[in-house]
Amino acid sequence: MDIYEFAMQMEKDGENYYRKLIKGCKDPGLKKIFAMLADEEVKHYTFIEQLSQKNALPQANDTQILENVKNIFVEMREGKQVPQIDTTEETNAYRKARDIEEMSRKFYLEKAQEVEGEQAKLLLNQLAKEEEKHLRIMENIVEFISRAEPGKWLENAEWHHLDTY
Repeated sequence: MDIYEFAMQMEKDGENYYRKLIKGCKDPGLKKIFAMLADEEVKHYTFIEQLSQKNALPQANDTQILENVKNIFVEMREGKQVPQIDTTEETNAYRKARDIEEMSRKFYLEKAQEVEGEQAKLLLNQLAKEEEKHLRIMENIVEFISRAEPGKWLENAEWHHLDTY
């Protein structure tokens, strides 16, 4: 299996994982975030598929996912929504998503060093940057649900750390 086939499978698995998280999540705000992340994985899949064809290199576009997620958390705070995370299993599932994003980021950085051609390197580094955004989102969700009083965290969140990516 070449790196593009592996990467496409990785993105498909990521999409499926986020869709699974949506089904098991009761919080509407977190469901929106997971849906956005799943949709991002679909975009990555398409991007990699185009990259693998080598006859037409895709355009790398930065996404607005961090700003969109920030807005969802602000809406949750303003609506005084406090996500109810019922189980350790759910918390572990979010940690797994975080870990998957970290592995994806590392994979793209590593493969960017191995591929031929500057454009392919640039595009793989762009994918690593997108996975970094997903990682930050999942880190924040894990931090949020791991706090003893997640509602207090939501009230006091400044979100400036999401703006740097």
